[in-house]
Amino acid sequence: MKLFIISLFTIFFTVGLSGQVINNLPGAKTKVMTLGVFHFAYHNLDVVTTDKKNQISVLEEPYQSEIIAITNSLKEFNPTIIAIEMTPDRQQKIDSLFQLYKSDKLTLGKDEIDQLAFRLGKDLNLNRIVCVNDFGKHYDDIMAIFNDTLRSAKFEDYFLKSRDTISGSNLKGEKVSGIVDELYRINRPDAIKEGLAVYLANPFKYEEQSGDFTGVDFETGRWFNRNLRIFRNIQRIPHSAEDRILLIIGAGHLNLLNMYFEVSNEFEFVSPLPYLESAKNN
Repeated sequence: MKLFIISLFTIFFTVGLSGQVINNLPGAKTKVMTLGVFHFAYHNLDVVTTDKKNQISVLEEPYQSEIIAITNSLKEFNPTIIAIEMTPDRQQKIDSLFQLYKSDKLTLGKDEIDQLAFRLGKDLNLNRIVCVNDFGKHYDDIMAIFNDTLRSAKFEDYFLKSRDTISGSNLKGEKVSGIVDELYRINRPDAIKEGLAVYLANPFKYEEQSGDFTGVDFETGRWFNRNLRIFRNIQRIPHSAEDRILLIIGAGHLNLLNMYFEVSNEFEFVSPLPYLESAKNN
């Protein structure tokens, strides 16, 4: 079996080098637009958090007008499927809330799911908003660290005090000047590319024993496996070449997801930047 797998890999690699296209799907691709966002409700569940004084209230002006301008611009893309950063086990709950909103029985909250996905989904008369998030899967040796107080404390201390972490981020989010401008900034290719570098610094470099791959294995589960699973969840959505998928997700995920969509034989990546540019003028 091992010899068979090695041989199979060799065949695939050789074909790739020869310029052949592997597993190319027939017909046109499904268009996918990724809209990276900051979390409107400031749940502060990520490493980078935003102090109360730097948080904006998206329920107030001028932010409500900006959100309406964004949704109006996104209508030009005319998504037939909207996917969100919520795990599939929450699908029934999201379905229920979305139907309440469509029936004018729900007041939108601050979250980008409410403000963007629900609002746009109702305007387009979609049947549902699809949950595609996942949190990844860790190796057993990484889980063992999480379950050991001393080992996990040492790991966390290394991460928070490391030179890469300190120089790369002050771990505090700055106040945004406006929603449209901020979304435009964080969806730019240069900002997205810069974001991936963080996951190749620390804790990626962490070693419990010199020469081991503790940090590499951690990031494999935390980030790379997680985003591959999100991509797979999007593949699972029934879709055709006539569909147009809009994925609304934390902008950090775009450093991998955009690449997956760009190289996929199944999807055609669509940038949100022209639509955000249009929103500036609405």
